Amino acid sequence: MEKRLLPRLALRAGKEHGFFNALPQERWIIVTSASPSPPKAPSESYFHLHLVSDATGETLINVGRAACAQYANVLPIEHVYPLVRTMKQLDRVLSEIESNPGIVLYTLVDKEIREHLKGRCRELGVPFMSVLAPVVQLFQSYLGGEPTPRIGGQHSLDAHYFKRIDALNFTVMHDDGHMTEDLDQADVVLLGVSRTSKTPTSIYLANRGIKTANIPLVPNVRLPPNLEKLKKPLVVGLVATPERIVEIRQNRLLGLNALNSSSSYVDRDAVSDEIAFSRRLCARNGWPLIDVTRRSIEETAASIVALLSERRRRAIAET
Repeated sequence: MEKRLLPRLALRAGKEHGFFNALPQERWIIVTSASPSPPKAPSESYFHLHLVSDATGETLINVGRAACAQYANVLPIEHVYPLVRTMKQLDRVLSEIESNPGIVLYTLVDKEIREHLKGRCRELGVPFMSVLAPVVQLFQSYLGGEPTPRIGGQHSLDAHYFKRIDALNFTVMHDDGHMTEDLDQADVVLLGVSRTSKTPTSIYLANRGIKTANIPLVPNVRLPPNLEKLKKPLVVGLVATPERIVEIRQNRLLGLNALNSSSSYVDRDAVSDEIAFSRRLCARNGWPLIDVTRRSIEETAASIVALLSERRRRAIAET
């Protein structure tokens, strides 16, 4: 059996493949096969997915992964090619596509580069699609008029961009109970016992332009005196099952070589008491609770955004 290293998990510099520094960034898996060359048929357990963009490639990555998630038994091998803006760069990409045929998704504004990619894909017999073209066509049919193509238009240094940067700065400074004296400046305040994903959820929300502070609920540690008096921010409690919290905490301590079975930090009864206190605190103040036991960070954040939107709609209706 021969082991081959193929793109999947870790980012690798494009220059290692003979590409420009901007090309490509790929993820890696180990694929084992008996033949000297890995199989390329889509009926196998993996397939190549080429994402070609003249900007950061984030749109392609999100769309590609959302589609791939519908096929649980097939593993995508991502080839991400950002900042493809010249024919020379595109030719390097096409060489990689020829070596590893698969699905090609692209977002390219330049018509000449776009047509060259499409023509070569036809010659190679590989499927290809512009992920934005159908959406732009729908907008055009509804709004009328021609669109004004802009490379990476969603990444413009506009007011929304600086709002996100401001939110990220605020969130980093107000992580894990720091700087609680100005919690009223937050859009969202997250509460929860240790290992309920407060920090990553806060960062995710901040990247959406939402100023987020988070407060850990620690036994025998007093809460900020202004917490229960807050009016402006949406305060949300994050909880999980005791079993899940204990599991995560044990793994964390194992990673630190500090596991002590007698510690209340990983004692199930003690953890249950922490979670019960969290629930009582939120119930007393009318704060919503979200159980993160089986939720991803994205799903938790989406629930918080929905709560925030509903809160704002009610505020507007009452004025």
